[in-house]
Amino acid sequence: MPIFRYRALTEMGKKISGVIDADSYDLAKNKLKKEKILVTKLSAIKYKKEVTLSPQLLLAFTRELGQLLIAGLPLYESLLTIEEKYRRYRSHSLLLDLCDKLKGGSQLSMALKTYPKSFDSIYISMVQAGEKTGSLAWAFQQLYELIERRQKLKKQLVSAMAYPAFLGVFCFFVVIGLLLFVIPSMRELFEGRHLHPLTQTVLSMSNFLQHSFLTLMLTVICASLGLIYFFRRPEGKLLFQKCLQKIPIVKTILLQAALIRFCRSASILLKGGVPLIISLSISRKSMRHALLEGAISDAEKYLVEGKTLSGQLKSSACIPPLVTRMISIAEETGKLPEMLKSLSDIYDQELERSLTQVITFLQPALLIILGGVVGLVILSILLPLTDVSSLISD
Repeated sequence: MPIFRYRALTEMGKKISGVIDADSYDLAKNKLKKEKILVTKLSAIKYKKEVTLSPQLLLAFTRELGQLLIAGLPLYESLLTIEEKYRRYRSHSLLLDLCDKLKGGSQLSMALKTYPKSFDSIYISMVQAGEKTGSLAWAFQQLYELIERRQKLKKQLVSAMAYPAFLGVFCFFVVIGLLLFVIPSMRELFEGRHLHPLTQTVLSMSNFLQHSFLTLMLTVICASLGLIYFFRRPEGKLLFQKCLQKIPIVKTILLQAALIRFCRSASILLKGGVPLIISLSISRKSMRHALLEGAISDAEKYLVEGKTLSGQLKSSACIPPLVTRMISIAEETGKLPEMLKSLSDIYDQELERSLTQVITFLQPALLIILGGVVGLVILSILLPLTDVSSLISD
């Protein structure tokens, strides 16, 4: 249904603005007339339901909505204020549609469900809990902290891999440039000479790359796309996780990151009044760790039978003893949300230390490896230009 933005005057002469949905321009005008207001401006707005909020805009939306609700503004007025602020943004139509649904009598949580790409199950569950308990402002405060910490965690992981990835790509292009352009231009200098095995190997690689470059690139691209498709499937994700579990440092970082996401999400949901089984089911989806997700899923089945969470997690080899021990204590004291938050803080600090260690070790190691690769290629070019080969042959 089309949405129209209007400006109008009330019977008391007060200027107001807002949005209204109607099948046509005339019907929108008639709707507003029935509300006994004088329309001064009415314009249609086109929007696409596929629009999504960027991570930065989602964070700003959550923070500002929580602040406006704390200040005492009604929910609709708060949404309308945010909609007016972001009218020049591409995601504006999403905010406008939320305003329209809210004005039509829908609950905010139901309106958010129409945009699953922007608002995940944790977000919607917290809003639902806030609506039921009348603590919507608190719910948005908690969601803001959760999203902010998520984005911080993502930035830490990306920044830890950015420099090694840059070095790897740079070295790859340098080696390809040497094999495709530098070595072929010097091929005449190597003719009729006794070549060192290293030089012969590099020349053979250069020759193969020159004659089969397109075929090789197409093969690499197809293989990469096939691997990406496979690893996005459930069985592929599980196999990928198992492979990563064999790398000690990577295994630790992935485990810590998954536990941070799970513990923090479950803590906020439980504080919001969401039942334990539902909280575990929703938080499990945010882990992005197939082995841990399987362990939590198995524990959910036993919880239905009346067994304890800690007792079932102990049987899983991928769950650290610290987690099961602290959850066991929390079950006895009735402070599971607080204990899960403490666990997320503990692993947050552990992750920072792990990333610092990885970066400290990985950067010089990569520089040595990549420098050695480039150095070998350059050395293979220089060997025939010296008397080293003749000395070796003697």
